[in-house]
Amino acid sequence: MVTDPVNLADRVRADFPILGTGLDDGTPLSYLDNAATTQKPAQVLEAVMRYYQTANSNVGRSVHAYSMRASDAYESARRTVQGFLNAEDAQQIVFTKGTTESINTVALAYESVLTEGDEVVITGMEHHSNLLPWRRLCERTGSTLRVVPLQPAGGVTLEAFRDSLSERTRLVAVAHVSNVLGTVNPVQEMIAEAHRRGVPVLVDGAQAVAHRPVDVQALDADYYCFSGHKMYAPMGIGVLYGKAEHLERLQPALTGGGVARGVSWAGEIEYLPVPNRLEAGTPNIGGAVGLAAAATYLGDLGFDQVVAHDQGLTHRLRDSLAGAGNVRVLGDRHEGAIVTFAVEGLHPYDVGNHLSAAGVMVRTGVHCAIPMADHLGLVGTVRASVGVYNTEDEIDRLVDAIGTVQPGFWTKEHPDERFL
Repeated sequence: MVTDPVNLADRVRADFPILGTGLDDGTPLSYLDNAATTQKPAQVLEAVMRYYQTANSNVGRSVHAYSMRASDAYESARRTVQGFLNAEDAQQIVFTKGTTESINTVALAYESVLTEGDEVVITGMEHHSNLLPWRRLCERTGSTLRVVPLQPAGGVTLEAFRDSLSERTRLVAVAHVSNVLGTVNPVQEMIAEAHRRGVPVLVDGAQAVAHRPVDVQALDADYYCFSGHKMYAPMGIGVLYGKAEHLERLQPALTGGGVARGVSWAGEIEYLPVPNRLEAGTPNIGGAVGLAAAATYLGDLGFDQVVAHDQGLTHRLRDSLAGAGNVRVLGDRHEGAIVTFAVEGLHPYDVGNHLSAAGVMVRTGVHCAIPMADHLGLVGTVRASVGVYNTEDEIDRLVDAIGTVQPGFWTKEHPDERFL
């Protein structure tokens, strides 16, 4: 058990085999792109390998030994995630490919609920995955997408959120933590405001679950979505949590094997109860096992230690960059293990290329949140994001490298061009 947050990285770094690699010239690597995806500890890799070596089979299809082992592993993973989120029941945990699929599953189900004139409320800071499904939903149903306006620094006030709700609001979808600025929304208060009007709330928790404890019962969230690969688990596995009464209303976004027990050529289909009817086809069993191992790993570290470590590095980076004369640090609340910045007069891709050459890996661009970049008035930004294995030395290496960056191809030839 970790007891000293200052030494967290020293204690866990050896758990991550990939961190022992470097550039071809021997330059050590500093991985500061954790908001995009985290590296995987040996405990997760071993859990996935152990599943494939000892239990690989399909779930709920056969009664032979391997199938029963696989089914046990899959349902055990569901129970572990239930505990990780403090959900009331394991059947409230639906495994998906990730946050994007989780949100789309809910959005597609609401096509039969919304009518012309109804409203869906989101905020101006949403990732495309918590924007485009709702745009499509509103376009298909004649509903209206209402966007809570941002403050100049990129945050949302409770007053602005409250003012965006109306008697026609049918659903709210909001990020727990901004993937661009790391701003932590007051989601518990936002949920309470929506519930006073009888409106359910979906929370995009992709950037939250690796950095802070999430208690869905305390939040009173109706839906909570996240991806495993952002919390030290494998790619291709995610979770849709929902209150039982809400999940029961969802019709399958996909149909096929494993979702129904009564099927005929023309008769009524008898779908299985949730979560099974929302998990069509062969599930990512190994991914679920890895997700459970990652949840256990974080729990064993202790979120008090994780929060202290992540916040310490975030504030060190923010303060160091703020002292550089040519750097604009964006946002005014740096609570989400993310620091996003722009170097005056330089395209973010030139900054990213320079940092990469120095062995520092960050995210550059619009972060799949173009409306947020437009709000900030920038072609794109540089985003550094920390994880449990990052060190103060890595933060200092990034800051030192920023001091030597020069205009390059993008600044000179394509100053206004942007990608994802």
